[in-house]
Amino acid sequence: VPGAALSCRKYVAGGQCKSTARLEGKVVIITGANTGIGKETARALARRGARVIVACRDTAKAEAAASEIRAETGNQQVIVKKLDLADTKSIREFAEKFLAEEKELHILINNAGVMLCPYSKTADGFEMHLGVNHLGHFLLTFLLLERLKQCAPARIVNVSSLAHHGGRIRFHDLQGEKSYNRGLAYCHSKLANVLFTRELARRLQGNLLHADLSQTIYFVIGTKVTANALHPGSVRSELVRHSLVMSWLWKTFSFFLKTPWEGAQTSIYCAVAEELDSVTGQYFSDCQPAYVSPRGRDEETAKKLWSVSCELLGIQWD
Repeated sequence: VPGAALSCRKYVAGGQCKSTARLEGKVVIITGANTGIGKETARALARRGARVIVACRDTAKAEAAASEIRAETGNQQVIVKKLDLADTKSIREFAEKFLAEEKELHILINNAGVMLCPYSKTADGFEMHLGVNHLGHFLLTFLLLERLKQCAPARIVNVSSLAHHGGRIRFHDLQGEKSYNRGLAYCHSKLANVLFTRELARRLQGNLLHADLSQTIYFVIGTKVTANALHPGSVRSELVRHSLVMSWLWKTFSFFLKTPWEGAQTSIYCAVAEELDSVTGQYFSDCQPAYVSPRGRDEETAKKLWSVSCELLGIQWD
């Protein structure tokens, strides 16, 4: 049985990032990097020599994580900055400070997320999953995009989920005021991540190549800024803390879940792999292209979500 257990565990672990790319002189922002896969991503990129900005709401927890990473990697350029994605004022302040203090930005990893929250609203009145997982990162990306373009080649990496398959964009009830299910709210927000990634890639490039019917692959000709999304896998993390049932299941079946290190591999891959230099608008899982649900490929929905998001945030992003 040990052999079978080992191969099962290996299957669960999934793909690993094989790239040995170094990141000296590169500046990276990772949201929610104080715990789970965000922290492991920060550790890996710090080890490769990057200057890593740990952008978190809980700065005490973030400082603890950052000093652990600095000590372990010997890279002193792991810096904590406060960012609360549930508050657009905090997002704007973070961006303003970052742009004033840092001259460069090469990789933006929109990693932070909430899952299975009881119904609640952000400081701006957005439903929590949509507000943090989608709108917060949408605004952050908007505010930092010019800097990414100036420092191109640059990458935007959005952590989505297989859960996007269960999502739909309910324009008639975007804030879940008419009906709310916390599991579905999470799925909807993860679908929004996929649609945002694809529409962003389209706007940054404007050049489409149909690789095959199930996937539209965009190749970079425009800004040399790529945007890709990913599913990290089912990971043992604090993401399920709002649900007792899920927390129990996660503990019980932890053998069948990825460790945060394993879960971070696809984020790292999307951030550094040389073969992705000109790949954009894609969705990855286990360090390889993965199937996107038909709803995640709906260009009309993607365009509409874009304009509705701009409206909600009071921005103009053409």
